[in-house]
Amino acid sequence: MSRVQAKKNLGQHFLKDAGIAAKIAATLTGQGYTAVLEIGPGMGILTGYLLERGFEDFRVIEIDNESVHYLHEHFPQLEKIITGDFLSMDLDSYFPDNLAIIGNFPYNISTQIFFKVLKHREKVVEITGMLQKEVAERICAGPGSKTYGILSVLLQAYYTTEYLFTVPEHVFSPPPRVKSGVIRLIRNDVKDLDCDEVLFVRVVKACFNQRRKTLRNSVRAAFELSREDYHEFGLRPEQLSVAQFVQLTRWIDENRIKSG
Repeated sequence: MSRVQAKKNLGQHFLKDAGIAAKIAATLTGQGYTAVLEIGPGMGILTGYLLERGFEDFRVIEIDNESVHYLHEHFPQLEKIITGDFLSMDLDSYFPDNLAIIGNFPYNISTQIFFKVLKHREKVVEITGMLQKEVAERICAGPGSKTYGILSVLLQAYYTTEYLFTVPEHVFSPPPRVKSGVIRLIRNDVKDLDCDEVLFVRVVKACFNQRRKTLRNSVRAAFELSREDYHEFGLRPEQLSVAQFVQLTRWIDENRIKSG
């Protein structure tokens, strides 16, 4: 098998620049884990450089059977190829300890990948990879930015995020219509937020779902409150840091009218 046919329904755009692949492989720090999982290796341009790094437990997961056959044929030293969908993968059954995740993530599921990482944040201590530039920038954006949003706040509550570099369209086959961005997230020291974490997610989503409105209006629409004198209600959601969202969540928890 000489090549894998890119499949539109899987969001496949194969990187063909070896220099960029090497640069992405080098983004993993190797700190705090011995296991690495690559998502969607395709034809293995990134896989080869990751193998060279000699991680103790290196695995790939690939949903495309044609790619799986290609990897078996061209990377006989790659012993652990998981055929399946990362989004439905039981990480705990494969990785008992900490791991890092890396990949040239398919654009159509990149946001879902990061939401799954959030659910396994005590296990996934580092994630690096390439995704649509717009999403990459959103993840790493800080308060005050137009791209700062739900994913920014939820990920930055538990990870230190860093936008590393931009990748142009022409280094892919077929080329996507947008630029890509490479980012790195490293687990921070936060074990638990100083608030109800389920409510925190609800508050962040409620606020950004009406991001043009002030917090007073978006919170009032989502929660029944016994009072409405929170000192930052005049701000818009993109102005709040993670710590301020934690404070807002605590206030809502103390002042919402709970049914039943």
